[in-house]
Amino acid sequence: MPFVTKRGVAFHTQELGAGSPPLVMLHGLLIGNLASWYFTAAPSLAQSRRVFLYDLRGHGKSQRAPSGYDLATMAGDLEALAGDLGDAPIDLVGHSYGALIALRFALDHPSRVRRLCLVEAPLPPSQFGDFEAFTARTPAEMIASLPEGLQTFLGHGGRRATRLLDALHFLTQQSSLFADLRAEPDIPDDALARLACPLLCVYGTDSLCKHVGERLARVVPGARLLLLPGGHYLHLDASAALTHALGEFLHG
Repeated sequence: MPFVTKRGVAFHTQELGAGSPPLVMLHGLLIGNLASWYFTAAPSLAQSRRVFLYDLRGHGKSQRAPSGYDLATMAGDLEALAGDLGDAPIDLVGHSYGALIALRFALDHPSRVRRLCLVEAPLPPSQFGDFEAFTARTPAEMIASLPEGLQTFLGHGGRRATRLLDALHFLTQQSSLFADLRAEPDIPDDALARLACPLLCVYGTDSLCKHVGERLARVVPGARLLLLPGGHYLHLDASAALTHALGEFLHG
């Protein structure tokens, strides 16, 4: 099991395929880990690309860092890990908060990103969905409130769900994640307008943050908005359609 230590944190990583430019795929917070992409879009994309996946700090099998869940720190994690992929520009795909990490990285390092795909990126992050109600639940209640398809993906009472419950307890009770999210500011339109790479925004037709995709398509020059049937977890709700759209965009 590959682990890479960067910035004092041990990150669980996985690589699939070969080919340039490298593609880095980032998952969302709390219930997300690299399996979100490993068992959905990544294998197909890896048929022609080197695909790099990692568990965000505190998630999956990465080290449980007590702090550092703000975008600046997590984009710094991405920068450190992507440094091992070479000096050429990379492609980035992110889901939910992982999309915001990718966006922050692309804004801070425009020469390092060739193409960027944001799947269900929430802006501002502190106002995503019913954040306060969700965070007030116990970890078990959080899982019970998830869509049925996602609960099935987690394996109900199996080892995957047990590990997730343990991680949720740490993230919700023992880390600065919620405080960092509440303090995270919006990214202003003038900053978004400076995005230098091609951008694809993918949102669900039933998503609570579909309006964010409309905003991004409006303020980022040349950005394309794609709506797919489903909600926030499009890698599960519309897996085939999302994988196809990613392949077309990244190879365009």
